[in-house]
Amino acid sequence: MTRLPLRTLGLAGALMLAPSLAFAHTGVGDAHGFMHGFMHPIGGLDHVLAMVAVGMLAWQIGGRAVYMLPLTFMVLMAGGGVAGMMGMTLPYVELGIALSVVVLGAAVALGVKAPLAVSMVLVGLFAIFHGHAHGAEMPETASGFAYGAGFILATGLLHLAGIGVGFGIGRLAERHGPALMRGAGAAVSVAGLGLVLGAL
Repeated sequence: MTRLPLRTLGLAGALMLAPSLAFAHTGVGDAHGFMHGFMHPIGGLDHVLAMVAVGMLAWQIGGRAVYMLPLTFMVLMAGGGVAGMMGMTLPYVELGIALSVVVLGAAVALGVKAPLAVSMVLVGLFAIFHGHAHGAEMPETASGFAYGAGFILATGLLHLAGIGVGFGIGRLAERHGPALMRGAGAAVSVAGLGLVLGAL
């Protein structure tokens, strides 16, 4: 086994052993104001990994996917947030979020280049779960609007970071082979399995 897979497995193992960082929602912390909304996605390992995976997948597919996948995620996440804020129920929210990390990471690890429409549907489906988790906690006051603006801005920045990571790893992969990109996707997916276990 080479050093890269060992490091990948080590990183994934460490992420799996950090359950207190895993989920950023459902009753955790104060949910008021712009800064709380902004820190909400950034403070949750599940959200960070999903956003980065979306960016990596967008780079991997290329073309219009580079902006269409993050945009799809943002729009449907906002829709899911509105549904959560209105009190609409969505079963297995935490499990859906955890599975998003597993599936998106696996898509990168396997080098999947699905048609853009299929990729948008997949990313959009997972985005609804992420948005619902935020919206269900959003206060029904003026501060709730600030909270929503904060988490949408933070999600957008995480997408940009994910695309940057995707580009960076992709450039390295051009020189060192696709194993680097696939290893990064595998690390995300394995960490997602830890999140799934935590959600069950």
